[in-house]
Amino acid sequence: LNSHRAPTVSSFSQSLSQTSARRLLPTALLVTNVKTMTGSTDVKTFIDATNASYERLHRAFELQFWGTKMALSSSEYSTAELTRTKGEMEAFLADEAKLMKTRELLRSVNEDSPEATTLRMLERTFGCYIMESEEAKRLRAEATEIEGRLESARNKLSLGAIIDGKFEEMSSVGLRNKVRVDPDVSVRKACFEGMKKIGDFVTENGFVELVKVRNRMAKALGYLDFYDYKVTNAEGFGKIALFDILDTLEKGTRPILEGARKRFAEEKGGADALQPWNQSFLMAGDVTRRMDPYFPFEKSVEQWGRSFAAMNISYRGATMDLDLLDRKGKYSNGFCHWPQPAWIKPDGTWQPSTTHFTSLADPSAVGSGYTGLTTLMHEAGHAAHFANIEMPSPLFSQERSPTSVAYAENQSMFLDSLVGDADWMAKYAMSREGEVIPWDLIADQIKATHPYKVFALRGMLAVPYFEKALYEMPEEDVTAESIKDLADKVENDIQGGLSARPLLSVPHILSDEASCYYHGYVLADMSVHQTREFFLKRDGYLTDNPQIGPTLTNAYWKPGNSKPFLSLVESLTGAPLTGQAMVNKLKQNVEDVLKEEKLKYDSKRAECAVDKDIDLDMRIRIVDGDDVLADTSKEGSFLAACKVFEGYVQNRFAKKD
Repeated sequence: LNSHRAPTVSSFSQSLSQTSARRLLPTALLVTNVKTMTGSTDVKTFIDATNASYERLHRAFELQFWGTKMALSSSEYSTAELTRTKGEMEAFLADEAKLMKTRELLRSVNEDSPEATTLRMLERTFGCYIMESEEAKRLRAEATEIEGRLESARNKLSLGAIIDGKFEEMSSVGLRNKVRVDPDVSVRKACFEGMKKIGDFVTENGFVELVKVRNRMAKALGYLDFYDYKVTNAEGFGKIALFDILDTLEKGTRPILEGARKRFAEEKGGADALQPWNQSFLMAGDVTRRMDPYFPFEKSVEQWGRSFAAMNISYRGATMDLDLLDRKGKYSNGFCHWPQPAWIKPDGTWQPSTTHFTSLADPSAVGSGYTGLTTLMHEAGHAAHFANIEMPSPLFSQERSPTSVAYAENQSMFLDSLVGDADWMAKYAMSREGEVIPWDLIADQIKATHPYKVFALRGMLAVPYFEKALYEMPEEDVTAESIKDLADKVENDIQGGLSARPLLSVPHILSDEASCYYHGYVLADMSVHQTREFFLKRDGYLTDNPQIGPTLTNAYWKPGNSKPFLSLVESLTGAPLTGQAMVNKLKQNVEDVLKEEKLKYDSKRAECAVDKDIDLDMRIRIVDGDDVLADTSKEGSFLAACKVFEGYVQNRFAKKD
């Protein structure tokens, strides 16, 4: 990469366990006055009791999380109950007595035994939540309270844009979509300005105080700042080590960004093309509109099911609620959570997962079919991963620390990457009339977007660089204006100009679970390219490859958080994680990409279509808030439920001539 080496993170694998150990409380302090528990019965009793209690608390919190984020009507869901159940779950995880017992029991078992594996995971987990400082505990509770008020206010915010002199209400997803595809520059600019207002709102409604309190809490625990606290708990190495990796990638791709921006301006008519409300549209707005008929949103559930089934992906008896449609009051980001984690129970039986999964689709909007399907593939990838964790505790299969962010996102991003492959589109991108997307249209998309793939990477990088700088600000300098100025500064520095998705509109930065999280997408993107490269070298293809499901299940999914992310990637791909595969793709010329994708497209078009029912080994309920739209148990099969959903969408969003 010119004078810059591709980034590598293998050097952090060796120090990860030591780093994790350093952030736990000193053993000598913890075992004082603790009654020694010995024998396999004591170990089993402790593990079983911990599992049962955590499962109950986890379920209570996750049901509140779903009810409040989806704005369900029942009075049982409230911000107060969400705060209470979260506090109870975290108090359980932060109980020092449990860590004392865990360490005592670890000394009494064979280090190679299954019990030792579970106890080591419990030691890591409790270590992520225990706070020695009473001040830190108080600040943690205060931060949770501020966040709850901010989230509640944000969910009630009336967003939209002034179009033709009138305010038109839209969600953040609707605004972003219009910036991408609306042919009227005045509409695109108005929608961009509508998104910028999110920053004004959050900085005036608690975000300033939240940043300060989060930082005070982290520093009370001995961390550099809140970002250092979050990344150390999630990944096992600190902020400095993380940004050693990201800095290498940032510096290495900066010349590619500069070249791409120069080329874009020259091709699209000058510097005005780089305005945030123009860039996405001029890059692919026309192609997106032309591709839209081949991605009808109402077919997305069926196409996801067919694709995953062809890859031999099973959900192992899970139950899934999908809330796919955008609506007022609904949380403004797709997510996938598990009120019931999958695990092997004490009697050896399998506990299937229950999944809550959401997207924000508006089937009447141009481009919504493609983005909705990509989100569906992404969140369904998360669901497949967490449905297949085969370990003897639900704490192996929960998405919070010490589960690596990059580990979780690798699974979902690998599977959503398939939607952009020509052979995948040859099989699954089909109009309502049954016409397959033509090669010429795919070729136009490649020509329009491939030279500018670096824009998406730099957009991902901007979020962790913003949060890093945000939590490094002296507390007295943290104001609404300074935060907004910082966001603009980081966008200009990392992306070369203001972003079409303003940093302060990114929902992750507000919530405790997702704040200081976005670096995981960058590390995951590196691993996605490396994982794709592995499958292509081994099997020659990705779309409908029946070896993908079993390979991912055994190598990535079954272990849960029992193994570090870096070692999992290396064990599958045979090489330490680097950014080389990603950088190679960014540097590949358009002509070579077209040749590769045309071969893939033609090979898949030559196959005979298979029309059979889909078995993902899962019950699926498609819901819209409180309403159940389709249920595989009621309808009798996956495809029958898809047809009911398809009819609902067509009737509700029918276009009027």
